[in-house]
Amino acid sequence: MTRQALDLTALRPRLPSPLTALPTEDERFARHGVTLLLKRDDLIHPELPGNKWRKLSLNLAAAREQGHTTLVTFGGAYSNHLRATAAAGRLLGFRTVGIVRGDELAGRPLNPSLARCAADGMRLHFVGRGPYREKGSPEGLARLLAGADAEDAYVVPEGGSNALAVHGCVELGRELRGAADVVAVACGTGGTLAGLAAGLAPGQRAVGVPVLKGGFLEREVAALQTAAFGGPRGAWALAEGFDGGGYARVPPHLEAFAADFEARHGLGVERVYVAKLLYAALTLTESGTFPRGTVLAAVVTGTP
Repeated sequence: MTRQALDLTALRPRLPSPLTALPTEDERFARHGVTLLLKRDDLIHPELPGNKWRKLSLNLAAAREQGHTTLVTFGGAYSNHLRATAAAGRLLGFRTVGIVRGDELAGRPLNPSLARCAADGMRLHFVGRGPYREKGSPEGLARLLAGADAEDAYVVPEGGSNALAVHGCVELGRELRGAADVVAVACGTGGTLAGLAAGLAPGQRAVGVPVLKGGFLEREVAALQTAAFGGPRGAWALAEGFDGGGYARVPPHLEAFAADFEARHGLGVERVYVAKLLYAALTLTESGTFPRGTVLAAVVTGTP
């Protein structure tokens, strides 16, 4: 692969993504004077939807400019990020390696998410949870890359969140300037929220809904903004307590909410991120968090 600019326009992304009202009015929001809009980032590209496109685009360009032919990244057994990276590799001619958390998965039949990665050409390398946690240190990362035979690959962090990803997500905020008072987004690693908040106009604010337990995301978002911009940018806050018990966990009340939302509006609801986002938006609305007259935009980052 020669060193040349990466032409992502050849993939025909739908940008800016549509900002739409619900197909039918939802009286649960209306009775509190809140208008809910959906920022349909899930429609950007059929295989690189939502924040995956925004976070990967500048990283893919950097990999090409630096002459890399292989991408390596990290994720759990149901990682949407792994799937998106594998698809990007197939579409753009990169080899891909996925370092997957959980060495007990090696030798087992692949779940649908990992099977999709493999079908897109990703070489899967399973590691124990202890070594996986060490990827944040230079030494631990070096050991993981060596074990996966990927020392020369371009490293995309877990969830795709780094300074380049944050800059890629700034455009999401810019697309929403003047269109909403509050913008809510589900958060895994914090990169989308960090960039979104930076791109919004003064007077707008972003709310992140963590989908993992742990209470670690505030410092992660702050660190990502420091890495990208040298310090904090924009107004943002986290709405904790809507993780449903942990990543990829969908308790009965959340499943019931998502199914009801689908029936009300004829829209599919992705369960890992989007269901938690919409449930948080409704709960915060009903608790009076948003003043009457608020226009609330929810960023739909994935497909069912």
